[in-house]
Amino acid sequence: MVAPLLGLTFLFLCSRLVTTDTEVVKINHKGEVVYKDSSVYGVVGKAVILECGTTLPDLYIWSFTKPGTDAIKAVVYDLGKGPRIQKLAQTLGQLSIISKSAAVSIEKLPLSAHGLFTCQAFYDIENEPVVYYYYVHLTVRVPVSKPYLLMSDASPVEGSTMWMRCNLDNGTGPIQYVWQHETHRGNVSTVAQGNSSVINVTNVNRNHTGWYRCAVTNPVNSETSNRLWLDTIYGPDLPQIDVTPYSLTERGYSALERETVSLQCQAQSNPVSQYVWFYNNSQVYTGPQFTITKILRMHTGDYACLAQNTYLNTRSRKTISLTVYYPPDGSPSCSVEPALNHTSVRLLCSWPGGLPSASLHWTGDLKPVDPEESESGEQKPPASNTAIFLPPEGLTSGGSVYSCRGSHPALRQETECSTRTYVPPAEPVCFAYVTNNRQYLMLSCSWDGGAPKALVWWEGPGGQGKGGEETSNVLILRYGSARSGKPYTCHAKHPLLQQIKTCKLTLEAPVLLTQRRVVSVYEGSDVQLTCNLRDNYLPVTEITWFNNQGVGIRDTSKYRLLRTSAWANLTVRDTDETQDSGEYRCTTFNAVGGTEINVTLLVKKHPMPPNATLITAMYNSRQRNEVELEWQVQDEEHGGWTGFILEHKWVSEQPGRRRSNHSQEPTLERIAPPPWYRNFIQDPDVRGHTVVQLTPTMTYQFRVTPVNHRTIGHPSAAKTPAEPSSNMYPAVIGAAIGGMLFAALLTALLLVFIIRNRNNNPRLHDMLFGSQHSQSRENINFPEDEMVRGSGGGMEEIGGSSSSGPSMALPRAASPLTISPMSATPSSSPSSHAPPPGDDNEPVNVTITVKATGS
Repeated sequence: MVAPLLGLTFLFLCSRLVTTDTEVVKINHKGEVVYKDSSVYGVVGKAVILECGTTLPDLYIWSFTKPGTDAIKAVVYDLGKGPRIQKLAQTLGQLSIISKSAAVSIEKLPLSAHGLFTCQAFYDIENEPVVYYYYVHLTVRVPVSKPYLLMSDASPVEGSTMWMRCNLDNGTGPIQYVWQHETHRGNVSTVAQGNSSVINVTNVNRNHTGWYRCAVTNPVNSETSNRLWLDTIYGPDLPQIDVTPYSLTERGYSALERETVSLQCQAQSNPVSQYVWFYNNSQVYTGPQFTITKILRMHTGDYACLAQNTYLNTRSRKTISLTVYYPPDGSPSCSVEPALNHTSVRLLCSWPGGLPSASLHWTGDLKPVDPEESESGEQKPPASNTAIFLPPEGLTSGGSVYSCRGSHPALRQETECSTRTYVPPAEPVCFAYVTNNRQYLMLSCSWDGGAPKALVWWEGPGGQGKGGEETSNVLILRYGSARSGKPYTCHAKHPLLQQIKTCKLTLEAPVLLTQRRVVSVYEGSDVQLTCNLRDNYLPVTEITWFNNQGVGIRDTSKYRLLRTSAWANLTVRDTDETQDSGEYRCTTFNAVGGTEINVTLLVKKHPMPPNATLITAMYNSRQRNEVELEWQVQDEEHGGWTGFILEHKWVSEQPGRRRSNHSQEPTLERIAPPPWYRNFIQDPDVRGHTVVQLTPTMTYQFRVTPVNHRTIGHPSAAKTPAEPSSNMYPAVIGAAIGGMLFAALLTALLLVFIIRNRNNNPRLHDMLFGSQHSQSRENINFPEDEMVRGSGGGMEEIGGSSSSGPSMALPRAASPLTISPMSATPSSSPSSHAPPPGDDNEPVNVTITVKATGS
C-alpha cells in the first residue's frame, strides 16, 4: 500500500512542476481531476475556516498563491502520516487543521492571507485514485477605523465658503460616508451622504451653526467620528426693544410714575452683541437690559439701543419714545362697615392720588340715605357719592354685591372694585383653654367671615361676661373660679340677620375609664395599662401616670407613654415581680376639678421548672483540668424550662477540730463555705457540657439547676467528678479501697454485734469503748471527723454550705480507716437515745470515713 501511495504522490508533484496554469493539471492516469471553486471572506484579526471537501481525503496538500504572482507555495500537507505545517503558514496567521478533516482554521487573520488557497485532495489511492482540486479564494477585509473630522474654517463669516473632510486611516472599500448636523436644540439631520470624504459648503449662514460628525461604513463595520463645532459669525441685526410693563400711546410707549420700567434690547449676532443705551442722545447705560426703578415724569423722552459686533466691527441702532403718566396707585378700594349698632351697613369707595384725581361712582339702583335723615324723618342730599348708607329694609340675609367704578386719563379703561355683604358661612365657635401657668381659664368665641363683621359678646352665670367685640371675644376667668355644670353663652349678631346666634360652653370635671383594673403578666414581658377620658371635657387637660412608687412617669427605657388628648396608655417594659408589681395611678384635672383611677399590676414568676439530675461527672484526662458533665431532666415530655445553670465549687482542706484547754469536749469552729461559680446555658436541649481551666490540685463539686425564663428551679445533688476509667493505676487504687471497705464492713458488723450483746460480754465492750461514764477522747485531726450529734440524734456538718448540695473536703494524703462511734457516747441530755433495759436491738449510728490518694 505504501508503494502505490508514494508513486501517486510523486506523479502529483511532477504534474504540478510542469504546470504553468493554475486551472489546468495533468494527471498521468485514466481518471479525471475534479475542480471546485469557492470564495471566502475574512476580517483582519478574526478567524476563518477553509474547507477541503466534505470528507477526509487519504492525501492532501494545501498551497497558497499570493495575488499578482503565479508561484504556488505549500502551506500544509498530509501524506498519510499526519499534517505537516510549513514555515509559510506563520505569515498567514495562526493556522491549524480541524480534527478528522482537511479543513484549515486560521486564527487572528492577517492581511497577508489575502489570496488563493488550493487544496489537492486524493481519495481511494489504492484502487482507483480520485483527485480533487479545491480553489478557495480568500478575501481579507480590513474594518474601518474611527474617522476624524477636519474643517477648513471652524468659524466662518456668514456668506463665505468652506469645506469639511472626513479622514480615515484604515478600511477596506467600498466605503460610504454620511454627514450629520446637530442643532442647539438637539435636532439631528443628515446633510450629505455618498462615497466622497469631502463636502463643500457655499454661502455659509447662521443655520449652519451646530455640531457636525461623519459616519463611515464598509462591508465589515461602521464607525462615527467625534463631534466638531461649526460657529458661524454674523450680525448684528436690527435691535428689538421690549418695554415692561407694556403700554402703547400715540407717540410710542407709556408708563405709570413710580413703577419699575424695564427696557430689553435684543439683536441677533454671533458673537453676542454689545449694547449701549442712550437717553435723548446721552449715553446712560451699557448692557442688554436697562431698568428704571420708580420712574418719574421727568424721565419722559427718547430711548435708543445701539448693538455692535466687536468681531466684525459692525453695528445697528433703534430708538423708541417713552411717556410717563401717574394715575392713582393701585385701583379703587371698596369696603362695607356696620352702622346703627350692627343693624344697618355703610358702603365706602376710595381711590386717592393721581393727576388728575380719579372719578368714582357706585353702580346699580341704590337709594342712599343719611343716617341722621332716617332718624329725624327729614330728607337731605347725600353728603358724598363715595360713602352711602343703606337702610335695614334694603338688606337681605342672602347678601348682595356692590360695585364702585373709577376712571383716570392715564388708564385706557375704567377700573372698578366690588364688595359684598354676606352672613358668616359657619356658626359661632366656642372653646376653652388654660394658660401655661394655669392661672387663667380663657373662654374664646369667634364668628369668622361675613361682611361686615359680626358683633360677639359673652354672658355667664353670676353676672360673668364681656361686652361686644367684632369677630371674636375672649372671656378671662381665674383658674378654678369657673362654675361646674353652669353654661357660659356667647351671643353673635350680624346686620343681615334679625335673630341673634348663640353657642354655649358647659364646663365639667373629667371622669377616667380603664379597660382592666387588675392586669396580670409573667416576669420579663411588656404590659400595657390603659387610661382614657369618658368624654371630651372642656377645657382639655393632660392625663398623667404615676408608678407603683407614686412617682410621675416619663418616657424612659422602663416606661413608654402613648397619649392623645383623650387617652394615655402606659407600657411597662421587661416586668419584674419585685420591682413592678403594685398600684399604678392615672390622674387628670381641669379648671373645674380632677380625678384619678388605680390599676393593679400583678407580675408573676414563671412556673417552677422540673428537677434535673447530674448523672455523670468525670475528668476526661489525668491532667484533671477538664470535667465532662451529663445530666437529665425529669418529665421532659411536658417541657417547662428554657435553660440551665451549671455550678461548680472547689472543696479545700478544712482545718480540724481543736480541743479546748478547759474542757474535755472538742471545740467546734465554723468555716465559711466556698462559693459556687455559675455558667449559664441558654439552650434547653443541651444535656452535656465540658468545664475547662480547672485547677488539678483541687477537688470540685458540680450541680445543675433548670431555669424557666427567670424562675430558677431546685439544684441537683452535688457530684464530685470521678477519675477517668482508662488508667490502670486508679483501678488498682479502687481495688485497694474496695478491700479496705470490705474489711471495714466486717469490723462494723463485729462492733454492732459487741454493742448489741454488751450485757452478755461487758468486759469486751468496756475494753473497746471504755466504761459508760467515761468520755470519748478521740483525736480529731481530719475534716471528715468534724461531726457532732444534732438535737434529734442526727449528724450536722460544721462549716457546711447552706446550699442544697453537699460540701466535700479537699484531697489529702491517705489515712487509715477511721471509725467514729459517736453514738456510743452516752449523752447527759434528757433527749438522748439511751436504749431501755433488756433491749439488745438498739440502732447504733456509725460513721465510716475512707480516704485514699494516688501517688
